[in-house]
Amino acid sequence: MFEIQHKQIRTPGLEIGERVQLPTVYGTFELIPFLEKATGKEHIALFKGQPENRKHVLVRIHSACATGDLFGSMRCDCGEQLHQSLNLIEQAGCGILIYLQQEGRGIGLMEKMKAYKLQENGLDTVDANLHLGHQADERDYHVGAEILHYFNINQIKLLTNNPDKKQGLEHNGIIVESCIPVLSEPNKYNAFYLKTKQERMGHLLGQLNFEGI
Repeated sequence: MFEIQHKQIRTPGLEIGERVQLPTVYGTFELIPFLEKATGKEHIALFKGQPENRKHVLVRIHSACATGDLFGSMRCDCGEQLHQSLNLIEQAGCGILIYLQQEGRGIGLMEKMKAYKLQENGLDTVDANLHLGHQADERDYHVGAEILHYFNINQIKLLTNNPDKKQGLEHNGIIVESCIPVLSEPNKYNAFYLKTKQERMGHLLGQLNFEGI
């Protein structure tokens, strides 16, 4: 285990919680909770090895998805991306998964369910959000960047399909050396959703096969 020198690391927007061991089905990690002072939201850093002060660290910035992460929803690929990322970090022996409370691309669970209902009536995931008066994606990655700064990390390999996530981190002082896709096979429930992310939001899903769905 490593010891972080808290006094040397500035995280003015965050309150740092206790660090604990967390054995999981993927392997044993360490966990630190972070309280975002401005919003009261609680975020998590789940990490393995000694990522502090290192370059080329494997990082996943994962926005909370109660339906996918907790209940295994097949309407999205969030839960599968979460599981794959933890497996990849375990295999690498070092890395960080930052779990941000940004449900529904930042619009919250209640509004996300309204968007789901609109999608059941034919709208795609982008138009559903716009119809409700939201942006297509309202997530912000400054907190993820601040958590990385807490670990003295500013150069990473990012587990993502989303180029906006790369830009959001770079805007907050993180150097993203490369983006490593985290892909899952589409099913009949999420194929339209994934195609929309690819065609309208620029997600890097070119290797997926939508034939026969």
